[in-house]
Amino acid sequence: MKDENIALKIVNALKNEDNLPVLEIGPGTGVLTKYLIEQYETEFYALDVDKESITYLKELYPKHANQFLFQDYLKYNVAQDRFNVIGNFPYNISSQLFFKIWDDREKVDEVVCMIQKEVADRISATHGNKTYGILSVLLQAFFDIDYLFKVAPGVFNPPPKVQSAVIRLKRNETKQLPCDERLFKRVVKAGFGKRRKTLRNALKDLNLSDSVAALPEMDKRAEQLSVQEFISLTEKIA
Repeated sequence: MKDENIALKIVNALKNEDNLPVLEIGPGTGVLTKYLIEQYETEFYALDVDKESITYLKELYPKHANQFLFQDYLKYNVAQDRFNVIGNFPYNISSQLFFKIWDDREKVDEVVCMIQKEVADRISATHGNKTYGILSVLLQAFFDIDYLFKVAPGVFNPPPKVQSAVIRLKRNETKQLPCDERLFKRVVKAGFGKRRKTLRNALKDLNLSDSVAALPEMDKRAEQLSVQEFISLTEKIA
């Protein structure tokens, strides 16, 4: 990304009201990093799977060398009890990153990231919308989603063939769902795994009882259920 104004806008979108440590995922050549170091100094660190990137940033910011880690966030166990996430997420693994953020939901307070517009649309979609899917439900159960702004291809060199967008996720007040959270994830994934079928057919592998299979919501497709309705359905299945 070559537009410094957009980079600063992304960094400033992170509110960090509780002054938590900030983790940057995929710093690359440091387009966001310089602003993050200015704002957070020692309360900032970055992970990248590209060793050359980490080496470059350590040489560029020698005082902060120990804050750049050659690590994969998808496999990394963050030590902090609470932290924030920021980054221009690699588009090819952004969905995997969000599933990991969901796994870390008890620790992650806020996320600001630039992702492919299609993924941003999906995460922020509401029920009844064709872009509404697994990540929509899982993330909205624990985070408030703000669709901040779109980013034109022209701010990149070379310009990508896809549109980009920046979103913010803020942990909501839900500490724990009133249902089995692992089962909730299974129900959501199974429902959208066969999204053209009714939930009665899509959830067959969960060995539903006759009473659950007869519920009126089982005549609906996954995209028709709100987050709260998925939670309620999981309670009934359990």
